[in-house]
Amino acid sequence: MTTNSSPQLWLYDTTLRDGTQREGLSVSIEDKLRIARRLDQLGIPFIEGGWPGANPKDVQFFWQLQEDPLKQAEIVAFCSTRRPNSTAATEPMLQDILAAGTRWVTIFGKSWDLHVTTGLKTTLEENLAMIRDTIEYLRSQGRRIIYDAEHWFDGYKHNRDYALQTLEAAIASGAEWLVLCDTNGGTLPHEISQIVQDVISHLSLVTCTERLVPSEVEVSRSICQQPMTEDKGQRTMPQIGIHTHNDSEMAVANAIAAVMAGAKMVQGTINGYGERCGNANLCSLIPNLQLKAGYSCITEDQLTQLTEASRFVSEVVNLAPDEHAPFVGRSAFAHKGGIHVSAVERNPLTYEHIQPEQVGNRRRIVISEQSGLSNVLAKARSFGIKLDQQKAEAREILQRLKDLESEGFQFEAAEASFVLLMHEALGGRQKFFEVKGFQVHCDLIEGKETSNALATVKVAVDGKNILEAAEGNGPVAALDAALRKALVNFYPQIATFDLTDYKVRILNGHTGTAAKTRVLVESGNGRQRWTTVGVSTNILAASYQAVVEGLEYGLLLHSQAEAAVKASS
Repeated sequence: MTTNSSPQLWLYDTTLRDGTQREGLSVSIEDKLRIARRLDQLGIPFIEGGWPGANPKDVQFFWQLQEDPLKQAEIVAFCSTRRPNSTAATEPMLQDILAAGTRWVTIFGKSWDLHVTTGLKTTLEENLAMIRDTIEYLRSQGRRIIYDAEHWFDGYKHNRDYALQTLEAAIASGAEWLVLCDTNGGTLPHEISQIVQDVISHLSLVTCTERLVPSEVEVSRSICQQPMTEDKGQRTMPQIGIHTHNDSEMAVANAIAAVMAGAKMVQGTINGYGERCGNANLCSLIPNLQLKAGYSCITEDQLTQLTEASRFVSEVVNLAPDEHAPFVGRSAFAHKGGIHVSAVERNPLTYEHIQPEQVGNRRRIVISEQSGLSNVLAKARSFGIKLDQQKAEAREILQRLKDLESEGFQFEAAEASFVLLMHEALGGRQKFFEVKGFQVHCDLIEGKETSNALATVKVAVDGKNILEAAEGNGPVAALDAALRKALVNFYPQIATFDLTDYKVRILNGHTGTAAKTRVLVESGNGRQRWTTVGVSTNILAASYQAVVEGLEYGLLLHSQAEAAVKASS
């Protein structure tokens, strides 16, 4: 828990640049703007927007933010040092940086002598000149500089003296932040800690000999956003930041190790998106540093938005959320074992390291064949269903659950189907409609990639039989369309229901085409989503079960909402 005296830690998000280098991830200008504004709401102080001039998309992005700025965050432009054997003032890419109109610019330069001689094909001294010239030029144009020391830790381990000279060059030319980058992601936490401590100690000695005064006090946001102090030849020593990659599954641990060693800025991405194995995951770093290590990163209210922000970004970039992600994953506070559930019901501290609400998540009790009576009772309560553990119905539901899961059903992924099962066991399952039967006919035409399907269904509503047919691009789509067509005149709200996901799993593949199939169908109404399950050796029958229960549960939600409105009026 943070207090007014908690040390300040500065968050720097690079989702919009480093994050978009993840394989399979692509965003539009509109996507980038939406994400930037969501990060702004989350309270991230620095948001790296991209490399102006590298592509038209980033140019447009910075232009649009000049027209409609963020509320509190500093948008940061990113760029490399100038090219070898040129001057910063004549470097075209730096003109694009200036045109972006940001107060802050992040410049990355080479720290590893191998990259200087092999990658840049220049001398070590020219690389130092590139760092100095670039930063001095941008400072002369009124920009404030964050210096990213690329491949810092590898460079330090191969040639400590030269790596430190690159930082000294950045300091001398006016950088306000020095960010040490584990670009290849191969460093371990104990190495990070030792090297960061050595850097801080070395720079303190260097700046003292150059009449530079190291700052030992924690700074507030207002002080941090003021220019570096220059008075009578004295300058405040730049703060140290950390930028880690996850190639060794150490990005979060390494970032925390750097902070414990004295780093004051942490760079990372939402959900850990990034090239290769990703970057340090801010969704794990923020709660660890704020709730456990006692640093002040964002406000407590903003912290409760973390889970929603994580899912928002995954939705915008069109990647499925990691259900098992720490802190923000759907399963982060899910309890499945009966003994665990019983203990959590008595005291959540028994199996939860923080309160899920602190990061905007929630506790979930999972229903499965491993469940005990505690799971059933807790799940029933979460859906407003009263069960008495002393009565037979509760144990009947538990036994029915175990029997169905042994047949291949999976209720932990299909809670809507389990709710319907509980209502049925209690004798309170509403009969919105009854399916009398259905037929599906498919046309497969040789040479055509797509097929047409025609489904015919017969349903009864309030004793009235309805026969309807509909087409679709597949048998399940046709069946879903026919059911909706038959029911929508009786239940207009069905028009707002969408089938949002359809998953099939073969349960016993060794039996070949006679294998049992499990179908999960996710449905939604624009405000809520729910999942239902069907199991059969016939994939169409399994799909029929899941689709029908999806419609039934949607109607149940609508009925409950109407009842709640009437009760409150």
